[in-house]
Amino acid sequence: MLNSEKAEKPKTLTGQRLRSYAFALLTRRDYSQAELITKLNQYAVHPDEVANLVEELAGQNYQSDQRVAEQTLASQIRKGKGLQRIKQTLKAKQLDTELITEELQDIDWYEQAYQLKVKKFGEAVTKDPKTKAKQIRFLQYRGFDMDVIMKAVARTSEEE
Repeated sequence: MLNSEKAEKPKTLTGQRLRSYAFALLTRRDYSQAELITKLNQYAVHPDEVANLVEELAGQNYQSDQRVAEQTLASQIRKGKGLQRIKQTLKAKQLDTELITEELQDIDWYEQAYQLKVKKFGEAVTKDPKTKAKQIRFLQYRGFDMDVIMKAVARTSEEE
């Protein structure tokens, strides 16, 4: 490839075309303000115009960081992620954890970890240190806290 082919696309969007592009993006999926600004700045001529547009879209509730945070939380829980991985994902989307603090406190992380352990390894409590270490590593990777992991790994099916 020639260097000229790798060159950045010219920034051409302003005014109504920029607004239309923003709406086109938001109709496909929700973006956090930071993500939307980054996406629009790739093609926008004036970065301050982008900031004003995103602020206006947020004011009219076309864009909502709260909504994005709630959707991210629900998605991550469906995928079997723990508190630490969820916080990491929110940080990657440049969202504040404070947006969903209440929802995070309402979740029974112990039950989440236990259900994930049962799904992957079964209900039996293992005595084998290698298997136990494997279960612990699996739940750590998923983002669960160590105290939650230890309870989930040691829990028997009668303790429900």
